[in-house]
Amino acid sequence: MTSRAEGQQLLFSNARVVDPFKMGLLKWIGNKQRFAHKIASFFPAHFNTYLEPFVGSGAVLATLAPERAIGSDSFKPLIEIWQTLSRNPELLKLWYADRWLLFKDGEKVAQYEKIKAAYNAKPNGADLLFLCRSCYGGVVRFRQADGYMSTPCGIHDPIHPKSFAKRVDEWTKRTAGAQFLRIEYEEAMENAKRGDLIYCDPPYSNSQAILYGAQAFDLNDLFRVIDRCKSRGVFVALSIDGTKKSGKHKVDLPIPPGLFEKEVFIDCGRSMLRRFQMDGQTLEEEHVTDRLLLTYRI
Repeated sequence: MTSRAEGQQLLFSNARVVDPFKMGLLKWIGNKQRFAHKIASFFPAHFNTYLEPFVGSGAVLATLAPERAIGSDSFKPLIEIWQTLSRNPELLKLWYADRWLLFKDGEKVAQYEKIKAAYNAKPNGADLLFLCRSCYGGVVRFRQADGYMSTPCGIHDPIHPKSFAKRVDEWTKRTAGAQFLRIEYEEAMENAKRGDLIYCDPPYSNSQAILYGAQAFDLNDLFRVIDRCKSRGVFVALSIDGTKKSGKHKVDLPIPPGLFEKEVFIDCGRSMLRRFQMDGQTLEEEHVTDRLLLTYRI
């Protein structure tokens, strides 16, 4: 009979090889598309259901393309996009194409502002889908007081609807095993069972206060939920602040001792958020890495 320790060794004996997948669907702060395959390479070789309770741009989920997955978030317009991808991808294409045609039918900044005003009057997935692909730097930011989406129009034209439609088709295939739910992260994680894998990509305390809902996020609360998941035999991987200023500054976090078994730093390149904040300057000193924390050994 295989012991528990031997079983753990077998589970992680083979490094997971994940191919890069660079065809992003949404632009979002903290988008992991360029290095999602590196993150996924640290996942267990075998797991049951994959859960992503801060689904955001869905980059890691789509790169991994698991057989069974639950992607969730508390932000209604975002989950509306993912649920439409799952249930009616042709409608998602139509949402984008309709707004792209409006955008191209006149002075682009004025048309962008019309779409943004429509979203702010009644937040919805259709408007948010186009705004995130056409706003400046892909940095979708929200005003703390009332959730007002404030990012101005980008300098580059958004991709053609035909190109977007191809992305929808590819993402439909890659997320075929996923269910998308609008729930708080605590509920999503508490529903995870032994042998499931959770990947958490929450708002970063050091840099992402402009995210929707990030102002109320408490990292210590997340650590407590992760601890309960670990005690049930759920595998948890957490992306969170790592280093900035080209590695000269390691972000200090209240990481509970003993909660995580391994810490990895993953190169993210230059900070696009800082480029946005500094009006497009080349940021030689803003090279950043993400910290990936694992509750299991590999």
